[in-house]
Amino acid sequence: MKAAEIREMAISDLRERIQVEKQNLNHIKMNHVISPLEDTSKIKKLKTDIARMMTILAEKESQN
Repeated sequence: MKAAEIREMAISDLRERIQVEKQNLNHIKMNHVISPLEDTSKIKKLKTDIARMMTILAEKESQN
């Protein structure tokens, strides 16, 4: 997800999206432990997206 798309989201939507992505990351990690993923870069991409969303959320909250 690109930063421009994230910036367009409302704060409440962003918080919900972060929670969903964190759950998705935990699910993928558990699946990777049980049976290795073919594309392990998904984990890194999810972590990066979550960090990006959290950064933009902090920026929005500090502006208000």
